[in-house]
Amino acid sequence: MLERLFQLSAHGTTVRTELLAGLTTFLAMAYILFVNPALLAQAGMDPGAVFVATALSAAFGSACMGLLANYPIALAPGMGLNAFFTYTVVLGMGYTWQSALGAVFLSALLFFVLSLLRIRAWIIHGLPPPLRAAIAAGIGLFLALIALKEAGIIVAHPATLVALGDLGQPGSLLAIGGFLLTLGLLLRQIPGALLLGMLAVSLTSILLGLTPFAGLVALPPSLAPTLLQLDLAGALDIGLSTVVFTFLFVDLFDNTGTLLAVTRQAGLDRPARLDRALRADSLAALAGALLGTSTTTSYIESGAGISAGGRTGLTALTTASLCLLALFFAPLASSVPAAATAPALLLVGVLLCSELTGIDWQDPAVAAPALMTALGMPLTFSIAQGIALGLITWVAIRLISGRWRELNALLVALAALFVLKLGWFA
Repeated sequence: MLERLFQLSAHGTTVRTELLAGLTTFLAMAYILFVNPALLAQAGMDPGAVFVATALSAAFGSACMGLLANYPIALAPGMGLNAFFTYTVVLGMGYTWQSALGAVFLSALLFFVLSLLRIRAWIIHGLPPPLRAAIAAGIGLFLALIALKEAGIIVAHPATLVALGDLGQPGSLLAIGGFLLTLGLLLRQIPGALLLGMLAVSLTSILLGLTPFAGLVALPPSLAPTLLQLDLAGALDIGLSTVVFTFLFVDLFDNTGTLLAVTRQAGLDRPARLDRALRADSLAALAGALLGTSTTTSYIESGAGISAGGRTGLTALTTASLCLLALFFAPLASSVPAAATAPALLLVGVLLCSELTGIDWQDPAVAAPALMTALGMPLTFSIAQGIALGLITWVAIRLISGRWRELNALLVALAALFVLKLGWFA
């Protein structure tokens, strides 16, 4: 049955290899089960329900990818988008988390329509590669700022905006130690380095009496506090139009970039299957919003499973099964302190910032918009504002310097919309 369903022989793999690859992928991405509830709880959401929603959306998305596209790619709520959900939409703009979930649902619905109509390629090709790289790097810097803030390593200052915190505090010391430990594990290519580092810091915090231990295994918490709690009417508010667009925009490029990278690594980059993969991705995002979590997306950590030999959807299905098993470890998730999640956030930020190498820093017309995009996100504490600043700068520089032939209709339209949205001519 597995041979017929996943064509194992044709892909040069075996059941045992696929199962081990699925386990490897799960270990590499399991940190999201602890980080996502911690982030969304700051938006006022029930952390137990978010833990369940995270595990279920990851299981559903990974299963969809495995069964519909036969790809060894796992899905889960995306890093960066969950920070945007909490810090920008809810805490920054003042919307309820229910309205934010509605915006996630609408963006996923638009993503699904774009996948069906095949408009995706036009949008992706319309955005210059340097801006795409700057967006990824900007999200990395945004996550790094959040990590340093949560660990108490940087604090607010009335004169300089930010300053160095008290590094003698237990939480800061644990976060610094956790970062160095996790980085060491990552450099030694230990599977599940982020998860192991997080568990090590949590255990240390518990043993020192800094964090109460809630237990290890129990029945999953209730999903009721977040299930179907999205507010679609609130999401249709004109003020959330930029939020819906940002969720769609970042998800579109994040998904496409991840899919192209990992499928190329596995030698599976065929257009027809990529279309099915994007549809599976959008279905997972729709399900995630209904369950009660931020946007679900393809995970670059799937590359760990591919490196272990994963070549078919059986790898993704194995990861999905392990996500369901993780539902019974909710007490462990509630015992993870901020000092343990901060190193994982910081390391994800480090990995995303590698995109800066794809930018031509010798050309000011490229470097200036890229810098506005990447720095704009952490300094405005908003992914959307960073994208807006970068796009407006890109278009303005080309109009001023006479390089208008490098523009296209998509760039001009987006820049104009962002100018109007920012109220510069209001």
